[in-house]
Amino acid sequence: MKKLLISIITILTLLLSTLVYSRFIGTIGLITNEIPLTTNNIKNSYNGLKIVHFSDIHYKKIITNKRVKQLINEINKIKPDIVLFTGDLLDKHYDLNNKDINFLIKELSKINSTYGNYAIIGDNDKEIDELKNIYIQSNFILLNNEETIIYNSNNDKLSLIGINSLSYNKENIKKLLEKTDKDSYKIILIHEPDYIKDFTNKNIDLILSGHSINGSINIPLIKNVLLPKGAKNYYNPHYIINNTNIYISNGIGVNNINFRLFNHPSINFYRIKTNN
Repeated sequence: MKKLLISIITILTLLLSTLVYSRFIGTIGLITNEIPLTTNNIKNSYNGLKIVHFSDIHYKKIITNKRVKQLINEINKIKPDIVLFTGDLLDKHYDLNNKDINFLIKELSKINSTYGNYAIIGDNDKEIDELKNIYIQSNFILLNNEETIIYNSNNDKLSLIGINSLSYNKENIKKLLEKTDKDSYKIILIHEPDYIKDFTNKNIDLILSGHSINGSINIPLIKNVLLPKGAKNYYNPHYIINNTNIYISNGIGVNNINFRLFNHPSINFYRIKTNN
């Protein structure tokens, strides 16, 4: 009986310790994943291009002002050429006051990059007017089912296509892709990675996504149960489909639950080199 009691206490202690760790330690810190990419499709003048990709802040759910400042400092250390955010700056369960909005504008404005900062709308970004105001005043370009072309000093092109999570329509996206620039390296930003299947046969070079939080609890079976709708088929950090590189950010904040285990918050840093 005594051995059984000891076993029960040990198991309960381990479970409690795991819960405390995954809530208060697993959700903090920030990892930078440096990812080298090589391609034949980008111009020589872009050789060594540095792109920072982050996603899913869910501001105020567990992400504090201090955490936002730490994130921006980490991004600026890289001295990126392009900064890309794949949605869910806000969280649908939390309302922002003017102080929150002014804070986000002030801090996001501090992100420095050579060719600009770009963002898309995620499924939690319900307050569209507030969101647009934040991005406009913080020098982010919001891509709302549209393409923008980046030109460098050599006048060489790079194509960015941003997809709105809240108004996703397969036929409209198909028409958009038919009109995109044919002669440039193409990057698509989408929020929910399960839409990836609609893009992998369109001569896209790089797809960046978020939303999955890598399942929050990165343990097989448990992870799969916790994956949010829109990330049931694609959720791992990297895939290659039809020669398209696909990267899904593990995110900064949390989604369905306020826990992270074996899955620290992270940003992705891509360094793109040409084979030419």
